[in-house]
Amino acid sequence: MLRPIPSIGTPRHNQTGQIGNTFTTNTRPLIGIPVAQDTYPPGQRPRSILYQTYTNALEAAGAAPVLLPIAERDTLDALLVRLDGLLIPGGDDVNPERYGAERHPKTEPPDDAHDAVEIYLTRKAVAERLPLLAICRGMQILNVALGGSLIQHIPDQVPNAIRHEFDYDDYTRRADVTHTVESVPGSRLAGIMGALQIGVNSFHHQAVERLAESLRAVACAPDGIIEAVEGGPGFVLGVQWHPEDMFEADAGMLGLFRAFVQQIMQSR
Repeated sequence: MLRPIPSIGTPRHNQTGQIGNTFTTNTRPLIGIPVAQDTYPPGQRPRSILYQTYTNALEAAGAAPVLLPIAERDTLDALLVRLDGLLIPGGDDVNPERYGAERHPKTEPPDDAHDAVEIYLTRKAVAERLPLLAICRGMQILNVALGGSLIQHIPDQVPNAIRHEFDYDDYTRRADVTHTVESVPGSRLAGIMGALQIGVNSFHHQAVERLAESLRAVACAPDGIIEAVEGGPGFVLGVQWHPEDMFEADAGMLGLFRAFVQQIMQSR
């Protein structure tokens, strides 16, 4: 005889549509992570992909990750009302048409379906005050979703820039510190990390250009590139590096995920 599947919680405030979960059977908050789609080699059926380090980091911080598909808005809404937080992960370049720019030769080919899902989820999370952590491309999505723009290729567009794009396929060195960032005193980020200077990894060739009005820069690289942003009200934090690749060796990076989860638990 098949055993019934236990409930993972029912939406709270159903009549108003407010996002959040009642935790009927588990105290771990549910944090959604949108997946990307992969069609390599060309001609293959699309498949959903996400690096497992994201889910590992959330689990280590006390959360239960929920993968969100490339889907229509009504499907995403049905999932969002069951979630307690949202993590927008790293990935490929955002289509520059999203911020009114022509495509730079070094900008990757667009995936409009992927962009549309993440921009929709981001705007919805901010509007509903759903705690949000955005990583690398995720921070760029956050900025674009709220009205900002991007530098499409740092080496061509930022004079005297330091190196920001290291070999992201060398999985044995993903946790290596490649440069430092300076955080703003009094910012949420500085409080979480317990230090103003933070050693980070770096795998990006794009960056924030025009910062969205509702965000503020809270960390910069030595060349002035924005490396972290915060918004509000509520928990809205974006980082340009990849803490999910560093959390096992760096307590501060694990602290980012724990602070995210603790904020959710406190706002239940």
